Amino acid sequence: MGWQKTFTLARRSKGCHLVTDEVVSQIDAALRGVQVGVLYLFIQHTSAALTINENYDRDVRRDMDMALDTIVPENLNWQHTDEGPDDSASHTKTSLIGTSLCIPITDGRLNLGTWQGIYLTEFRHAPHSRRIVATILS
Repeated sequence: MGWQKTFTLARRSKGCHLVTDEVVSQIDAALRGVQVGVLYLFIQHTSAALTINENYDRDVRRDMDMALDTIVPENLNWQHTDEGPDDSASHTKTSLIGTSLCIPITDGRLNLGTWQGIYLTEFRHAPHSRRIVATILS
């Protein structure tokens, strides 16, 4: 059986943001009836990504943002800068992190590890709202 919903996350500027609770609030009604299934999350953007990582210490999110800036610096000789100096760097980081997640569902809850949470990794400096497509298969 399948269920799908598109929703928009709150506006955020550059950084790694823990959004687990925001996502669950959008899908909670559909999760409740699933004994065993899978949640697919897909972000409909090319300058932000989704990932799973540490949900407790916010220093991890700062460190991830710093590491991604080191790996893909904005000061390279980028050709595509139509929307600013962070344009191509943002697209490249999105390709590295990815646009989708697959999370198991068990007994009506996301079956994440104790210290795992869903991150929105926003690569643009200006705040953006991001659309997510959530699909539950059971």
